[in-house]
Amino acid sequence: MNEEYDVIVLGTGLKECIISGLLSVDKKKVLHVDRNNYYGGESASLNLVQLFERFRAGAAPPPSLGPSRDYNVDMVPKFMMANGKLVRVLLHTDVVKYLEFKAVDGSYVLQKGKIHKVPANDSEALRSPLMGLFEKRRARNFFLYVQDYEESDPKTHKGLDLHRMTMAELYKYYDLTEDTQDFIGHALALHRDDAYLTQSAMPTVLRIKLYHESLFRYEGLNSPYLYPRYGLGELPQAFARLSAVYGGTYMLNQPAVEVMYENGVAVGIKNGADVARAKLVVGDPSYFPDRVRVVGKVVRAIAIMNHPIPNTDNAHSVQIILPQKQTGRKSDMYVFCCSYAHNVAAKDKWLAFVSTTMETANPEAELSAGMALLGPVEEKFIEVRDICEPVDDGTKDQAFISKGYDATTHFETTVDDVLDMYRRITGRDLDLTAKEPVQVEA
Repeated sequence: MNEEYDVIVLGTGLKECIISGLLSVDKKKVLHVDRNNYYGGESASLNLVQLFERFRAGAAPPPSLGPSRDYNVDMVPKFMMANGKLVRVLLHTDVVKYLEFKAVDGSYVLQKGKIHKVPANDSEALRSPLMGLFEKRRARNFFLYVQDYEESDPKTHKGLDLHRMTMAELYKYYDLTEDTQDFIGHALALHRDDAYLTQSAMPTVLRIKLYHESLFRYEGLNSPYLYPRYGLGELPQAFARLSAVYGGTYMLNQPAVEVMYENGVAVGIKNGADVARAKLVVGDPSYFPDRVRVVGKVVRAIAIMNHPIPNTDNAHSVQIILPQKQTGRKSDMYVFCCSYAHNVAAKDKWLAFVSTTMETANPEAELSAGMALLGPVEEKFIEVRDICEPVDDGTKDQAFISKGYDATTHFETTVDDVLDMYRRITGRDLDLTAKEPVQVEA
């Protein structure tokens, strides 16, 4: 350990492992350290014994749940957009060769107390109860406009300036109702609240295009989402393998590690009597307690069930978005479900997760609308986590700190943070030019 490195990375959460892998590919000499004896940090996947140890120390899992080794329970559950930035990072780095992906069965949205499948094609849209007949025609015109829109081709703009026009004005132009706006803005564009309505329409149109492109990236998909077999804990390990291939050094189970500073600049780490120096240090917020601030809290429920979520066509994997207006909240709620079909639970068991940004002092009550959708559960665990952000961008003190994980059940905000960190560290954008798509099992 007593060496000089280009970069030292602290924590093996997904963001840190992606950065470590990318910088290793860039021929940087990387030392990657974690205080835990397992990969994943806050985004780890736990077996059943580890899960009970975390939430009910000293309690053993009941035999009815099946073997502990059959479980890979994500602490920060998220799906990947099939044409999203994370998949493109996986392709760029060739990490896909270490992973197996399975298509997610469906994307749903709550409207007026009922969950409805977000239409995956024209025929589903025509049958969907989300919209009435005349509204479907108006929505169809809106979606055709969005799908055809190309910023570089003024012919596709139809006289509209999406940079100056707000999203509320674009909805009004197509005469879409509030209910339609609600499911488009939250279940397709994946906004977490309604602040986007008063902002430029361009970012939302690009988000809707991404949803559509992801839906049609692979033949026969019923949602735009993918999920790796054996859980998200496979992702940090895959990037760790990538870093190791390019010469990265890994050290787990290092609980005493701390960052060294000279004249206010991060210059390496101390680990007992050992010292490792580097040009810069990267890590998750837990390694930099005096350089981060708490900007919110996420509450998550983990449920183990012996059935799929009701009203989802017996799906093995779904996302359900509960837009803020539908639950009387200021921010959205998310339900994520996967099952033994993804090698994350014992035979005939499902895992469901409900998450949201905390708005009151009663976290369990805040999740009630999402929990009500699950039906009977065998076991339930509740956790509240701080969302931390760095107080500055790291360019002055050479300490580049990731943001905490939000309540969303998709990876778009996660990868935005990684790409922003990469840009600040290297001074350039990562080239995400698309390659051949990954192999996906329907």
